[in-house]
Amino acid sequence: MLEELRILSPTAILGYGFPLASFEKGMAKKPHVIAMDAGSTDPGPYYLGSGISFTDNRAVKRDLEIMIPAAQEAKIPLIIGSAGGAGGKSHVDLTLGLIREIIQEKQLSALKIAIINSEISPVFLLKAYREGKIHPLNADNKVTETLIKESSAIVGQMGEGPFIEALNHHADIILAGRAYDPSVFAALAIKEGFDKGLALHLGKILECAAIAALPGSGSDSMLGILRKDHFDVEPLAENRVCTTLSVAAHTLYEKSDPYHLPGPGGELDLTACEFKQLDARRVRVSGTKFIPTKKYFIKLEGARKIGYRTIAIAGVTDPIMIANIDSILIGVKERVFDNFQDSNFQEFYLNFNVYGKNGIALLPEISSDQVLPDEIGIVIEAVAATEEEASAICSFARSTALHFGYEGRISTAGNLAFPFSPSDANMGEVYEFSIYHLLEVESEVALFPIQYVIIGEME
Repeated sequence: MLEELRILSPTAILGYGFPLASFEKGMAKKPHVIAMDAGSTDPGPYYLGSGISFTDNRAVKRDLEIMIPAAQEAKIPLIIGSAGGAGGKSHVDLTLGLIREIIQEKQLSALKIAIINSEISPVFLLKAYREGKIHPLNADNKVTETLIKESSAIVGQMGEGPFIEALNHHADIILAGRAYDPSVFAALAIKEGFDKGLALHLGKILECAAIAALPGSGSDSMLGILRKDHFDVEPLAENRVCTTLSVAAHTLYEKSDPYHLPGPGGELDLTACEFKQLDARRVRVSGTKFIPTKKYFIKLEGARKIGYRTIAIAGVTDPIMIANIDSILIGVKERVFDNFQDSNFQEFYLNFNVYGKNGIALLPEISSDQVLPDEIGIVIEAVAATEEEASAICSFARSTALHFGYEGRISTAGNLAFPFSPSDANMGEVYEFSIYHLLEVESEVALFPIQYVIIGEME
């Protein structure tokens, strides 16, 4: 068994970029693997449902053009999880196309690519549902056959099992669909016999690269060194440092329980975890344990189309209107619904996001003794079954708000200022997360099939 295993995390998400100097410094430390996450649910359900990547192809290709030759020269694997943003089949295929381009353009010698699909068929999931193997994450999170059938795509969040299988088959590049972020980084370490709890915890820190450093950045590199009973992390840019606070804080990143971090097949128990400052830039972590669950569960993510969206953006400077904006917009909404109640439109959604007041944070009503904002911005949003219906509703809401009368109003020319002409913009399809549940599985490797291809010139 290796005494230590070094893992290089170049960037928080493939396509977010990294300074070449940081990456080269990481490679000089002779890592055993280059690993990275390539996706997230943070941008919402659109990208999973539509099959479109939320990262730019040119940015992704730039990162890969640096990493693929470096991994080949060092004779170490390159592991990518949650390819293309959402990890569906179309996202994996898109990333594979870029990898193929790079290998051919740079005339690299042959590389063995392991392609791990994470998209799960509705037929399989309907059978699992009827067998009681799909479980809600909370009491209100009920799954139905209709939700499964209407979902455009459903992916499973794989653990380390399929990655280890691909490593056992000596893959040079592992390109996976949706994956539990820490598993991407921990797979080689677990395969080599290192403690699973420490390996996954290190993966949790490395998943966002230098975001766990100060100043944090998702576009810079981080190195993790795993040993028998601890791991060390250090940023690779000279202007960044890791502190016990920054590393501990990232351990809790996107988690509600500070001591238990659930994942495929179990959870990390942090009750005995310790963070130690080694020097000005490095932190050592120990004490993390992995507690397996009796049954093996993975998380499912699915998206379904619910219609089309049209928006209009407007500004308001009238202090009287600003002071009464809530009641005014209630009146506008009532007028819109009254106007379309006898139409043949299907159910639609109308919302006003008021920036400067409750656009992001929900604040209490403005009291008479508060200082009003000098201006507010309003995003009018209409969602309907068709693009034409969404546009009609948004247009009517916009014109109604523009000329809506209210007590104390002085100007009759218009209430709103529009920064763009045309004022209304079609935003395309709208998706919602339809499936966000746990699936009980017998075998990860069987659920996530692996395809092997050889790309490049044979020596």
